[in-house]
Amino acid sequence: MTRRTMYRVRMVLGVCAAVVAAACAPRDASRDSGNAGASANAKRAPAIGAPAPVLALHDLNDAPQTLESLKGRVVVLNVWATWCQPCREELPQLEALFQQFKAQNVAMIGVSVDAEGMGSDVRDFAKEHGMSYPIWLDPDHDFALKFLTIGVPETFVVDAAGVIRWRKIGALTKGDTTLAGAVRAAMTPLAP
Repeated sequence: MTRRTMYRVRMVLGVCAAVVAAACAPRDASRDSGNAGASANAKRAPAIGAPAPVLALHDLNDAPQTLESLKGRVVVLNVWATWCQPCREELPQLEALFQQFKAQNVAMIGVSVDAEGMGSDVRDFAKEHGMSYPIWLDPDHDFALKFLTIGVPETFVVDAAGVIRWRKIGALTKGDTTLAGAVRAAMTPLAP
């Protein structure tokens, strides 16, 4: 079996294990009893309008990168993987959006969840598919743990103040203008 096939098998087994674990986990009694005050320990995805979680990863050159360092700019975060077919299909839309907005202080970051040690494969994939925006590596799935993503691809728009303004679960489709609209909206400061 090739390294990539082994990785795919590990990812499928990992997802299956996570689904089984979630299904078998004890339920929060406060939710089951109809109590409106959910447990303080319950994890929830960061809401639209909430500050983006702290995120520190490395880029393809192994340089440390943080979401915090991009404050003052609108940021599009797209979490993806080389083995993900829907991720591949949305790449032209993402690259077009990057080209459209890069001169307007908008940062686009591709967050690859490919396995540790796959950096050169990710670099080759990005080059082969014409991805000219920065790629950050997340083999430990820190992004998924902090943003509570449910899979790949997922896309977020974070405004210049570091607030999540938009989220899309699943792939962007050809002709879909909602991401561009979300970027434009995030470029407009929220009224106090």
